[in-house]
Amino acid sequence: MKRIIKGLSLTLVSSVLFTDLTIAQSLPPEPFAYPTKEQTPQQQEQDHYACYSWAKEQTGVDPSQLSAQTTAQSSQQGTVLRTTGKASLLGVVGGAIGGNVGEGAAIGAGVGALAGLFKRREEQQQATQATNQAAAQEQQKLQTYYRAWTACMEGRGYTVK
Repeated sequence: MKRIIKGLSLTLVSSVLFTDLTIAQSLPPEPFAYPTKEQTPQQQEQDHYACYSWAKEQTGVDPSQLSAQTTAQSSQQGTVLRTTGKASLLGVVGGAIGGNVGEGAAIGAGVGALAGLFKRREEQQQATQATNQAAAQEQQKLQTYYRAWTACMEGRGYTVK
């Protein structure tokens, strides 16, 4: 039983870490403008800010307001403990009927922990799906903003990559 619970815990942790890594890798890189008309660093900074303001106004997207990682939070805290406690209580009742309260409680706790892990994994999968959808929307917004910003910077004599 312990081996199964440990295996499920490792699976849950690895799936959460993989999801965070996937989201971080899917965000588009910020473009960089290279001066082509001998603009000074001060002029480039002014142009960058002017294009930032213009692109934000045109698209309604402010990249400084978008998060690098979008996370969806759910009320997962305590799921395993609540489920374990309920199953343990049922195990005590079942054990009392069968003549062995301690064994019934232990079996109930194990089953409850396993059920709690399954429920938590399902909730994490739902949260991951919501996070992925939010990240995709955020990526679309960033791409829209970057297209506008790039057009502005190219119009001011920069090469954007």
